[in-house]
Amino acid sequence: MIYWHAAPADLMTMPLSPPPPLSSAASRPGRVQADAALRRDTARALACMALLLVAMAALSTMTAGLSMGFVPKALAVFGIAAAFMWRGLPAHAPLRRFGAANTLTLFRLSLIALLAAGAGEAIAGDAPVAWAAVVIATVAALLDAADGPIARRRGEASAFGARFDMETDALLIAVLSVLVLQLDQAGAWVLAAGAMRYAFVAAAAVWPWLAQPLFPSTRRKVVCVVQIVSLIVCLGPIIDPWLARAIAGAGLLALAYSFAVDIVWLARRRQQVQEASA
Repeated sequence: MIYWHAAPADLMTMPLSPPPPLSSAASRPGRVQADAALRRDTARALACMALLLVAMAALSTMTAGLSMGFVPKALAVFGIAAAFMWRGLPAHAPLRRFGAANTLTLFRLSLIALLAAGAGEAIAGDAPVAWAAVVIATVAALLDAADGPIARRRGEASAFGARFDMETDALLIAVLSVLVLQLDQAGAWVLAAGAMRYAFVAAAAVWPWLAQPLFPSTRRKVVCVVQIVSLIVCLGPIIDPWLARAIAGAGLLALAYSFAVDIVWLARRRQQVQEASA
């Protein structure tokens, strides 16, 4: 994503289509076998994580008095996200295993799906549920610091893993913004925090110059962390609504500033390229 640079910035809009076929016919059987092995391993990871999600969602339903639709909602979010992840799996080649790092990111995704299932539930004013959301979101955020180092140490790093990690971060921010609104901790404007990244990618489909690679930036990392932390803090039942609005507003302003800086840089770069080619 534009405000998180844990991997090369051009991954932000990296197409999810399969890589071009190998030119050597002799290598195709091996490639097909590798792809099949990777998909089998990924399918196993998805099945195990889906079962874990069902168990967590069912336990949440029983202990927190949530609706019977809580489990299906959690599975639906997980399934949709997993479908997009599966589509991008060819970018993990030539690795044959899904890998520990991606499995950790998949666990983060299951936690986010659990949070997302809270949408539409009668949780406003329910302090125990709010604290549970804070704990789950905090775990999902903290684990983000582990998957990258694990991938590099185990030789599992790939364009797919970097993209999967960034999309998971983006979904976490979107879900947190919805929960902050649902808990009446901020107005509808807080949804802009979750929508901004997706709006940028949609705009890049119309104006391709927005999809160009960005320069490495610590600012994006800091802003991403600030945004996630601010939204998690706003979920806390001990935070008064006026303070939550101030915190969420500050995080949103920082995010908007980060986007603006990168958009201006991309616009100037486009102009320089046009002038150089004129």
